[in-house]
Formats: sequence, C-alpha cells, structure tokens
Amino acid sequence: MNTHHQVLIIGGGTAGIMVAAQMLKKDRTIDIGIVEPSDTHYYQPAWTLAGAGTFNYDKTVRSMASVIPQGVNWIKDFVSGVAPETNTVSTKTSGDITYDYLVVAPGIAYDLSLVPGLEEAWDKGVVCSNYTNSKHTWDVVKNFKGGTALFTQPTTPIKCGGAPQKALYMSEDYFQKSGVRNKTNVVFATNGGVIFGVEPIADTLMKVNAKKDINLRFGHQLVKVDGEKQIAWYAIGDNVSEVNHKDIEVSKEGDLVGIHFDMLHTAPPSIAPKFLQGSGLLNKEGWVDVNINSLQHNTYSNIFSLGDVAALPTAKTGAAVRKQAPIVMENIFHLMKKEEASNNSYNGYSSCPLVTGYGKMLLAEFDYQNNFTPDPKLKQLLIKDSSKEHWRLWILKKYMLPYLYWNKMMKGENV
Repeated sequence: MNTHHQVLIIGGGTAGIMVAAQMLKKDRTIDIGIVEPSDTHYYQPAWTLAGAGTFNYDKTVRSMASVIPQGVNWIKDFVSGVAPETNTVSTKTSGDITYDYLVVAPGIAYDLSLVPGLEEAWDKGVVCSNYTNSKHTWDVVKNFKGGTALFTQPTTPIKCGGAPQKALYMSEDYFQKSGVRNKTNVVFATNGGVIFGVEPIADTLMKVNAKKDINLRFGHQLVKVDGEKQIAWYAIGDNVSEVNHKDIEVSKEGDLVGIHFDMLHTAPPSIAPKFLQGSGLLNKEGWVDVNINSLQHNTYSNIFSLGDVAALPTAKTGAAVRKQAPIVMENIFHLMKKEEASNNSYNGYSSCPLVTGYGKMLLAEFDYQNNFTPDPKLKQLLIKDSSKEHWRLWILKKYMLPYLYWNKMMKGENV
C-alpha cells in the first residue's frame, strides 16, 4: 500500500506534534501525516517531580489521539527505514509512504547494552531512573535506609542533561525529611569536568552542592554496572577532580574505579533510533545531520529535523523544541513557495529547569555559546535572577508549564 503526504512527520512527541499543529494553524489545507506507533503521549518534564513523590505520574499521560491535531492523518505504525533518495519512509505494516517534505522527530532511543550490566539491573532493586520509571525511583528513594546514594549518567548525549542532577537534589532533600540523611553519603559522579556549562548556573549549583554536603566526582566515565554486587565501574578521564570528598567504599580493577552503592540513579545511554542507522541522514556521531540554525538537512534539502534526534550542540529538552518548531514550520513554507529555507534564526536556545529541592528551582536558559539567556517573561513572575533558587520558579515548573504544554504548545500556539 503506497500513500503520499505533502508533509510527513516521523514522531508524535513534543517536536512532531508542535510542528504539525503550527503548520495547520498557518494553513488548514496542508496534507500532513504523522507516523507514531504509541497510544500514549507523555509530559516527560514532570517525571523528575514524580520520582520525588510530588507529582502524580498518571497526570503525565494522555492518549496520543487527544494530542494529534485534527486534520492530521495518524499512521499508527513503526518506521522501519527511510530512503531520502526516493522520498520514501517504509513502515512495518502500512507499506511505503512518500512525501514532499519530511520532518524527522522520533526522539531518542535507549541502548542499555552500551554500559554492560546495566540492562540486567535496570529499574530493578535499588537501581532506578526517572527517565523510564519514576514510580520505581520514588519507591527506591522512599525506602532508602542509608549508605551510599550514587547519582550518575552515561557518556552519551542524554535527554535533558540536568535531569540526573534534579534526581540528586530532590532525593537529598527527601533523605533529610525521612531522617536517613545523617547516615548517608550522597555522591554525584559524572564524565563532565564541571557541574554545568553555563557559568551563573554552575556558580549556584556549586553552592547548592556545598550546602547539601554532596560529594562531586568529575571525570568519571560510566563503563559497566554490577547490579548484584552493587558497584558502578568508571574509567577515569583527564578532567578528573573531586569536591567535598567522602570516605566511601571504592574498588579497583586495572584502570577502573568501582563505586559501591546502596542506591543508584542514572540516565540511560542514548542513541538515534535504529531505523535511522544506514539511512544516510546521520552524521558521524550518529545524530541527524542538520544545519544548526535552519534545522534543514545538510544533504537533503526537503528534510528537516528537530528535538532530541537532531545533531544540535545544545541540551535536548522540550524547551529547545519550543524554539525549534517555528523555524522548521517557516522553512517548509518557504520551500513550498519555491523560496530558500532562509529562516536561520535558531540560536541553540534550550532551558533546563533545575529543581534543587522541594519548593526550589533555578532556570538554566542558554544558547549555543552557553550564554545565560533568561526569558524576559520571567520578570512578570517577579523573578529578578533565574540563576538563583526561587519558589516562584518551582510554581512555574509544577503548575504553569504542564498547563502551557497541554493547552498551548500542543495546540500550535507560540508560548
């Protein structure tokens, strides 16, 4: 069965839905198809809060049917391959679909095999991840009785680079409440050399870590996990350093250092979805090869990509998508009018709402140059400096952003 769509979108996540909704807002007559196998659409930013018991997980879930814009043809299927030379996307059961313009927005895929041992331990026992099962994270945090609480992340790019730290700060705050903090060492081990790449944010976070008495271990590359013995093994980088040393149990194996844990929270190692491998759309790092300002593919001019799968040197967040979607939409309209895709205005904006405890948050907003770029709208919330902890930012994260997401962003409104 062969079908044709003027615009074909791969992915019914934040990016795919926003582009479709914005295009239809501008022109109801456009023929858009979205290939998306899932019945459900998740508001993932709230999973950090769900993993700390302060957001109802079920409220992060809506049916895919309720968010796909009316007037879009939903092809409920898995993509099995993309052939850009013939403008064709193949699917598992719906046959080939051809397109005039393609938007590649399937998000990120997880590949636990990149860290041996992780798959066996994943979301079981004391190993948890807000990325895949925030209910399990909350159980682990709630039932933690003391010892070493280890927070870490893999060396691949991940969704929302700040999320592993959010779990760290929220859990530490909960340990204070539950009375186990005085018999707990909280450790954050990361392959990076700094806590955050944006200076005013890093300054605040270093103070937060000092105040919370957290042991920071930089230059730690997670290479394997032993779930049974509860050891996370690391290769040590040139950028190794430590802040606020704690005397925790550590093992050596050749050049590797093993941190023993009583609970482990990590993000999953991430890659572009398998169906893109071999499509000719990826760069050598394995992400969709687009111009970082226009989001147009560097080889195939009728293909665009945005969101987590795009090769953009900024954080993979929904906030970034909020700024990327209008660029993709406008550029496709340019091409339809036989003009160049001349909107080159995406500057790498991304934002990471860093919750640092219950009722506290700072907002890291930045661009490709890691300049701190706070949204002027925050002034309306009476927030002078969003690089500092503020309870009003917490209100923004917990109540306002979910509302804006479902009622404005998913409906194609610019927020």
